[in-house]
Amino acid sequence: MVTQATSFSRSGVADWVIQRATALILAAYTAFLVIYCLLVDVDYAAWKGLFEQTWMQIFTLVTLLSVCAHGWIGMWMIGTDYLRPHTAGASANTLRALYQLGCVILILVYLFWGLKIGR
Repeated sequence: MVTQATSFSRSGVADWVIQRATALILAAYTAFLVIYCLLVDVDYAAWKGLFEQTWMQIFTLVTLLSVCAHGWIGMWMIGTDYLRPHTAGASANTLRALYQLGCVILILVYLFWGLKIGR
């Protein structure tokens, strides 16, 4: 049986709600940027002006954190669904631990890279 030690929350329902909420944030951010690019003659000054505004920096940070949460929940679900003893054999727990470690490292790289870009 898979333990809940590495899930994002302690409940599958809470994970489902977080997954859907983060998807909405990602969709809103993407839609905003697409509409902005269609309506504004985007050059360096316009792009810099947009991202210098505090509300856009907050929106970008919330979106970056949403990417991390959304990605972790999705990758955790894949790992616990497919890396189990009856599908991956006796080494399933070790494989799942390595997989989750790789996911954590990748998500942290994305997070810190995004924070560095946003400075």
